[in-house]
Amino acid sequence: MARRYDPERRQRIIDAAIRVVGAKGIAGLSHRSVAAEADVPLGSTTYHFRTLDELMVAALRQANEGFAKVLAARGALEDTGAGLAAELAGLIGAWLAGDRTGVELEYELYLAALRRPALRPVAAEWIDSLVGPLTRRTDPVTARALVALLDGICLQVLLTGTSYDEEYATEVLARVLPPGT
Repeated sequence: MARRYDPERRQRIIDAAIRVVGAKGIAGLSHRSVAAEADVPLGSTTYHFRTLDELMVAALRQANEGFAKVLAARGALEDTGAGLAAELAGLIGAWLAGDRTGVELEYELYLAALRRPALRPVAAEWIDSLVGPLTRRTDPVTARALVALLDGICLQVLLTGTSYDEEYATEVLARVLPPGT
């Protein structure tokens, strides 16, 4: 039997992994569940991703693109003269107002790095992707503090189910920033 050429299979497997995590959480992710979701043979998932960690790394990288798209769409973190605290609060507001399931999924995969060391470099990449542009507007220590605070605000909103309060976020972010930033 001739092998079927399927150049999109790897991507379909990653997309399926994201859907599985979105529906069942990290605990529901397995090669078998992803193969069923992607409608591919089980061997295809293990061919493209030898371990579940490799699959999760690919899924986390792709999931991280959600925030990056909001960042790019808003032209965020360019020095436009706008207050950085308000700009960051608006950015998080736009992200949280989008696909909430996608945001939850990004955080679930991001936090999976606590138990899965293979995911830690990808989580660090996400942090650095925000710290880098922030250091053009403030110092590196403050940039890292802002990212930590943004993470905390997002996690509180996601975990408590409360509405995002942009005014509150602007105020607390401003408290971290040096005067005049």
